[in-house]
Amino acid sequence: MWTVIYIAPTAKIADRLKTRLADEGFLVQTRPISLSKQQYEILVPSGELEEVQEVLNSILHS
Repeated sequence: MWTVIYIAPTAKIADRLKTRLADEGFLVQTRPISLSKQQYEILVPSGELEEVQEVLNSILHS
């Protein structure tokens, strides 16, 4: 089961976050929310949610 962990405002930010999380060893998917808004969901397996949240927080605040 995949869970949305973050909504990125652009494709560039979504790709950057996906790459950084994948480099940390997590499975990550991105998908557009709507073509008109250009926002992207970052999804991770629900079993890894807590671990990914910690890593994501450190990425976003660095």
